[in-house]
Amino acid sequence: MTPEQCKAARALAGLSQQALADAAKVAKATVAAFERGKRNPYERTLADIQAALVAHGIQFTEDGVRTNV
Repeated sequence: MTPEQCKAARALAGLSQQALADAAKVAKATVAAFERGKRNPYERTLADIQAALVAHGIQFTEDGVRTNV
């Protein structure tokens, strides 16, 4: 998942950075820095963020992201 995909997926899911961070059990600063391209989270952290987005109805495809709803 790229920072751009994360931001788009979060918007599609209607989540704030804080809501995504809470769902993924990471710090809001982690989400914010990743979306700005300032930080590459650990693979485990990135997987947690992606799993939280999937739990909110987001599908990740080769072409990007889309809602499951």
